[in-house]
Amino acid sequence: MHPTITRLQEIIAKGDETLIAGILAEDVRFQPPTYYKTWTGRAPVAAVLGHVGQVFTEFRYRRILGDDKDWALEFQCKVGDLDAVGVDLITLNDDGLIQDFEVVMRPYKTVGALRDAMNARVMTDERFLHFREALS
Repeated sequence: MHPTITRLQEIIAKGDETLIAGILAEDVRFQPPTYYKTWTGRAPVAAVLGHVGQVFTEFRYRRILGDDKDWALEFQCKVGDLDAVGVDLITLNDDGLIQDFEVVMRPYKTVGALRDAMNARVMTDERFLHFREALS
């Protein structure tokens, strides 16, 4: 297994964006499951993933598939009292850092609860006034 994927497993559920930032490429692109937009850049993506780590509970990876630069990590978690399953689709760059990070998740009701929880958190995080430029 690639060391970055091993490290991701160790830190993603902790919600510590300083640890997450260390495995992200400077120009990383993140596509969340809650809307069809892309976050670009290490600081904004680390902040988003840090908040997600605080919203998800009972997070664990169930299966990991891939090799070289392309990986699929199946996970399960809770958002509040709602169960969810999803997949992190990850592409690493030549330096072994995460270049592309896309999340697909179900069921719809839990994705809606995630959206609501993330919106509430982002509204109270002043950094996102500047990070809006990173959303396309």
